[in-house]
Amino acid sequence: MSNGKNGPPEKSGRDVAHSVAKAGLSAIPVVGGAAAELFQNIVQPPLERRRAEWMAGLGERLQQLEEAGLNLEDLKENDEFISAAMYASQLALRTHSEEKREALRNALTNIAVGQAPEEAMQHVFLNLVDTLTELHVRILRLFQGPTPPQNMSMGGLSSVLEHNMPEMRGRRDLYDQLWKDLYLRGLVNTDGLHTMMTGQGLAQKRTTGLGDAFLQFISEPT
Repeated sequence: MSNGKNGPPEKSGRDVAHSVAKAGLSAIPVVGGAAAELFQNIVQPPLERRRAEWMAGLGERLQQLEEAGLNLEDLKENDEFISAAMYASQLALRTHSEEKREALRNALTNIAVGQAPEEAMQHVFLNLVDTLTELHVRILRLFQGPTPPQNMSMGGLSSVLEHNMPEMRGRRDLYDQLWKDLYLRGLVNTDGLHTMMTGQGLAQKRTTGLGDAFLQFISEPT
């Protein structure tokens, strides 16, 4: 339900927030009322703020879609979209990352306009938004069209990464793990960053079809 024709669906958002709160309390060992009071005083206020921000942002996105010609009455009958929106709302409440929330909004937009993969893959990709970090996604985007250092004739993909992401220089343990995560999930096609190759090889695309589909899913529709 909403406060107006295009307002954020606050009732469903409140239901999600209450579900998260209930789940959180149920995970606490059996103790007295002090635990519930502690939760309400520390966790619930920022949780409610996240809920309000998420639902407002999603409402604005839906309004933009309506202005572009999407019939929101039809969208209300789209069970695939409603299920995805409820699940994405749960994920949005679990993160402080605006980048992740934007990815979730983009994913729902793609579902709404019919530019999303089948429902099973949607669920896989939404889970990736939840489990991958912002650094994972930045690295994945970088190697969709890598730019090697100028005039480099030989080197490893690590040189491309450190050139384009200076904050990762000297942090091999971290970016090796991030790359391994992407490889094990089938999002990149090369299992390591340190094999020596030519400059031409360094410039080759390293994302898989699955990686490309994931990035498209969390980007604004074209």
